[in-house]
Amino acid sequence: MTRVFLNRIGTAVPEYDIHDDFVAFARSALTDPRERGVLDRMAEMAGISHRYSFLAPAPDCWDRVLDGEGFYKRHDFPGTRARNDRYEHESLLLAQRAVAALGPIHGITHLIIASCTGFTAPGLDFQLAQALGLAASVERTIVGFMGCFAAVTALRLARHIVRSEPASRVLVVNIELCGLHLQERWELQQIMMFLLFADGGAASLVSSEPQGIELGAFRATVIPDTAGLITWRIGDRGFEMGLSGKLPGVIRRWLMRDGAALLEADRKPSLWAVHAGGRAILDAVEAGLALPAEALNHSRLILRDFGNMSSATLMFVLQRILQSSLGPADGLAMAFGPGVSVETFSFRTAAP
Repeated sequence: MTRVFLNRIGTAVPEYDIHDDFVAFARSALTDPRERGVLDRMAEMAGISHRYSFLAPAPDCWDRVLDGEGFYKRHDFPGTRARNDRYEHESLLLAQRAVAALGPIHGITHLIIASCTGFTAPGLDFQLAQALGLAASVERTIVGFMGCFAAVTALRLARHIVRSEPASRVLVVNIELCGLHLQERWELQQIMMFLLFADGGAASLVSSEPQGIELGAFRATVIPDTAGLITWRIGDRGFEMGLSGKLPGVIRRWLMRDGAALLEADRKPSLWAVHAGGRAILDAVEAGLALPAEALNHSRLILRDFGNMSSATLMFVLQRILQSSLGPADGLAMAFGPGVSVETFSFRTAAP
């Protein structure tokens, strides 16, 4: 059986750190001093210091606009078409930066795009293939609208391709512009959700070359009776996220009961690549699997430095693991998404 490796990962974020500006913008929308105090505590406890956007912030104008070009103007947020037009332009630029960070690519036979924050046709797969000068024969696939766990889905598809055609070299690109879908809703629960999400992109090379991270068994399941806890729908003014406050507790209890089934009997992970969906999600995984406090350090640092970039986030975590690898070690990757779906895969870091 052909062994499959995630050889390299390149990552990129847009130019502007907009996290503090968003907090100030949201704070200015609240008129109740008590709610402002709650928001301040929520922001402090979120475990996030930076989130990036292609929209330049507009300091000291938070009572009127969030960004310098007025894309998000108080009482006049853009419609879905305007947001999607920006996705078409900005997603290609960010994808090119992520591929450039990946380093030299040659002999690409397949291109897989994972993204849930915009749609065009010809899509990002076509645009990127043209921009990179890939051969017209390159087989292209889009994994769309699956949410945060699409990183695992895309890697699973790449693994299937290489196992069936060992000479394949698969370029996997995750691009998410979550900041395009901010809604003008200032209830505290909604603000907390908007406080998590950010823009980011990753490019990865998957092949049979024994370098990087060896991809092991993939597993998929659904937590029963949870379909309404994570939702993602297209509205008149952007895509509308639903994220229940019950989610962390549901994940924790499910992992305590069924989490052992995610592990391979003959391997005990020492490395954990868990999608950094939010501090409460990471706490739930840590408690549900009874992990040591340092087990999710890679995920927590990515959350701190970049926020939740939907499907790109897990690739940032895996990149940290690659960069810090000291030799062969077993690991488990995990991500959650609408359903509530749980996608995992085992992996092993190769010798440096």
